[in-house]
Amino acid sequence: MASILLLNGPNLNLLGIREPELYGAETLAAIVDRLLVRAQAAGRELEHLQTNSEAELLDRIHGARGGFEAIVINPGAWGHTSLALVDALVAVGIPYFEVHITNVLARGGRRAELLLAPAAAGVIVGFGTRGYDFALAAALKLFD
Repeated sequence: MASILLLNGPNLNLLGIREPELYGAETLAAIVDRLLVRAQAAGRELEHLQTNSEAELLDRIHGARGGFEAIVINPGAWGHTSLALVDALVAVGIPYFEVHITNVLARGGRRAELLLAPAAAGVIVGFGTRGYDFALAAALKLFD
């Protein structure tokens, strides 16, 4: 069975309480539950990790080689700052889809710089937490 790895970076564990005017009221647990149901309905497995540790995220990406066919990642702030994260994703050779809940491009400054985007299979910004659904749908299309 094909597998998809869902990764969430720093502070995303606070979804639902962190700046709901920007990020909405939905919790990360609710998002993951919804995506698990959608993946299972499509005959796919979904594994999730949220971490506030960049090292842990890098180790999980390294360990994904050979076990996952796609990655959906909301790197949080690391998407604007971490060359190590870009290098890890490129090195494992797994297609990945980058998600940002807000339209980071419109927010300006460093948030408008998406370091992961050039090598991503797709980038989804500004659709709220539904961006995860769009990214999962795109990942599932890889198996058609």
